[in-house]
Amino acid sequence: MGRKGRADAAAPARIMSRPAAGAPRERWAGWARTLAWLTIAYNLVEGVVSMGFGAADESVALFGFGADSFIEVGSAIIVLWRLRADAATRADERLVRERRAAGGIGALFLLLALGISSGAVLQLVAGSHPDTTIPGVAVSLVSLSFMFFLWREKRRAARALDSRTLASDAACSLACMKLSAVLLAGSLLYLLAPRFWCADAAAAIVLAFLIAREGWEMLQAARRPEFSGGCGCEE
Repeated sequence: MGRKGRADAAAPARIMSRPAAGAPRERWAGWARTLAWLTIAYNLVEGVVSMGFGAADESVALFGFGADSFIEVGSAIIVLWRLRADAATRADERLVRERRAAGGIGALFLLLALGISSGAVLQLVAGSHPDTTIPGVAVSLVSLSFMFFLWREKRRAARALDSRTLASDAACSLACMKLSAVLLAGSLLYLLAPRFWCADAAAAIVLAFLIAREGWEMLQAARRPEFSGGCGCEE
């Protein structure tokens, strides 16, 4: 196999593996795109499966968790839109796109908070609870493990590219992890002690408030004149 053939064969492996520290910006941008596509694929499946289980078992929490998966899809689409301009436009145009993308993800955070709080209030008012929470336990465990991988890698990509958009998208994955933890805790609690059926809804309302605050801060940061587009990531 010639040199060009070996390079072509190695290309998929480079796309699917995290670049080493100090790798060219193009490699990190490619890794960020891979993470965005993984996010879209996983959350589409998770959303459909969770909403299906939630509807079948009359679980408002699980159905709402599935619906919130599509917020992650929206965030990943914004990342792909932002990365299209990474090397093809001038620095000032990239900054404009960075500002719009960061603000867009902040708006998605507010939408996520609204969806979480609405579902939780509906559950409390209706006094509803599922017949079984085993699907919720299974879905939340899978989500926690995969979202941790995405969150960690998105943080690394955000630092390498110094992108506020990627940092905001990583925060969206972290919010999904927190939702998974709330779903897991509520499912286990109801499984072990059914009289505490309202615990996960109450926790979800608190979580929705925290997510809304973070989304509002993202929007405010994107609107500031001194916005630089940097991720502000900490090690």
